[in-house]
Amino acid sequence: MSDSASDGDRRGTGDGTRAVRAGLPEPVRHEPTLPGPTFAAHYHLPGDPTGPYTYGRDDNPTWTHLERAIGELEAPGQDDVETLTFASGMAAISSVVFSQLRSGDTVVLPSDGYQVLPLVRAQLESYGIEVRTAPTGGDAQLDVLDDAKLLWIETPSNPGLDVCDVRRLVEAAHARGALVAVDNTLATPLGQRPLELGADFSVASGTKQLTGHGDVLLGYVVGRDAEAMAGVRRWRKIVGAIPGPMEAWLAHRSIATLQLRVDRQNTSALAVAEALRDWPEELGVRYPGLMSDPSHKIASQQMRRYGCIVSFTLPTRARADRFLDALRLVDDATSFGGVRSTAERRGRWGGDAVPEGFIRLSVGAEDPEDLVADVLRALGESAD
Repeated sequence: MSDSASDGDRRGTGDGTRAVRAGLPEPVRHEPTLPGPTFAAHYHLPGDPTGPYTYGRDDNPTWTHLERAIGELEAPGQDDVETLTFASGMAAISSVVFSQLRSGDTVVLPSDGYQVLPLVRAQLESYGIEVRTAPTGGDAQLDVLDDAKLLWIETPSNPGLDVCDVRRLVEAAHARGALVAVDNTLATPLGQRPLELGADFSVASGTKQLTGHGDVLLGYVVGRDAEAMAGVRRWRKIVGAIPGPMEAWLAHRSIATLQLRVDRQNTSALAVAEALRDWPEELGVRYPGLMSDPSHKIASQQMRRYGCIVSFTLPTRARADRFLDALRLVDDATSFGGVRSTAERRGRWGGDAVPEGFIRLSVGAEDPEDLVADVLRALGESAD
């Protein structure tokens, strides 16, 4: 590569090229292509405290590289966006919600979203903020938008995998003066780009498929409005919900394989979903990539990839437990998006309005034929 190559040339236009090169610094002779983590609580700072790095709670060079990488994936070619990383997905969610809302404001949350949202609701209400909820499917949040300050969308929803029309909800919310945040965790920026659909914030847990190895807790917020993002940054500073430099470095390293992992996992998830759909029992299989799925039509209009999560329901809790025990290639574990497949009976946590036999299956990077065989064998054995 010549020294005169432009940033656009270095980033490329394909998802794989962009993921591999996202956030890398300009090449310097004899220096590593991806610098190691910077462990620093403070920096040399004579005179007035100016410059990019002043104190470890405010900024870190390792965060900078990672934030540039995420921004390039969430909003490629757009230099007017800002990305901030956090210690976890919930830290990122909290930063948006609590920095943008005041006592007397109204927020609209999904009633079928991530199971920690009810805790967020209780905290908001204790601060005098009105919380309204509605399901993701059918764009039901439209019905409770009047006078809202913030609309929170989770699409596809976790764990039910319903999808809403982001463009439609954004247009309606903006017409009413509300900001819109989209939880993009299940889709990843390779599956969906909320800012391109009009949202003000794209928020995600980088713990999941973005990093994909089940060894990092991380969250991020990407936004275009400078004033709104200044509030998010201020909240991060106040609560200190910052990622460690090692976690940030691991995340950046992992992003290089994102497109490879996502494409493999999406292909395998569709194969598993089709096999479950064709199983003799009615399992209520959900996967937005299935043409028969209730969410497919809308998902196909705003998603480029459909994710690695497949959900289905077994008739009883005991049957679900037997199924999970019979799996050999799928670990019984929570979270999702990792290269090793996991599954769990989601109702064991409480907080999700799902049947006792509801299974959330996160499809990993194993051979799809092996995964399908393992799942179908476990279904058969658990029925005995």
